[in-house]
Amino acid sequence: QERLERENLYLREQTAEENAGSEIIGKSQSLLEAMNQLRRAARSNSSVLIIGETGTGKELAVRLLHTESDRADRVLVKLPCAALPEQLLESELFGHEKGAFTGADKTREGRLEVADGGTIFFDDVDTLSLAVQAKILRAIQEGEIQRLGSNETRKVDVRVVAATNRNLLAEVQAGRFREDLYYRLAVVPVRLPPLRERLEDLPLLIEHIAAEEGTRLGREIREVHADSLARMKEYDWPGNIRELRNTVERAIVLE
Repeated sequence: QERLERENLYLREQTAEENAGSEIIGKSQSLLEAMNQLRRAARSNSSVLIIGETGTGKELAVRLLHTESDRADRVLVKLPCAALPEQLLESELFGHEKGAFTGADKTREGRLEVADGGTIFFDDVDTLSLAVQAKILRAIQEGEIQRLGSNETRKVDVRVVAATNRNLLAEVQAGRFREDLYYRLAVVPVRLPPLRERLEDLPLLIEHIAAEEGTRLGREIREVHADSLARMKEYDWPGNIRELRNTVERAIVLE
């Protein structure tokens, strides 16, 4: 009952995610290989490191990994490492007791505790400070956490998934990321290909996005002109799927 209550509290506190882009679309060999790796990894409890440029669909890959795992009936908890200031990260991750610091007016469970039995997702894991990395490593190795302001140790069982758009080995060599944590996270590394490496997926992606956005914007899109598609295939798409979605939506609105 306590587990369900804290999972429900966590879910209520999260911003509702849009359904747009909720599927991974494509038939290119590079994408199919990545999806196959994810599905094989889902059957284990091993840590997975998802590597990909901004806009390649890392969060969708994490959801796929979770929903096809044995932990699918439990919660998937996301920690947006880049979005939280360092002073809040520890509290968000490990929780705190009432009075642990200024403003801690009540006891709060951390996200590792909420994710007990489920999956925790470290988004932009490369942005974590070395001090926080050390504490995360201990929590993963020992399966134990300690709330801020508490001497009590609590056991947690979580499946760890992390994502980055950087070369973490290069970050290790530069001294910005712990080598021991890297090898803990990258048991199964999965690289998501950028859009420029799977341009054969463009027609499927455009059709899917145009149908979604057209419905949302009240317009029925029946086809994409061949010359428009040809021009889109000549572009490198540095913003990947996110940029493609923006471009298609703008075309629906203005054209």
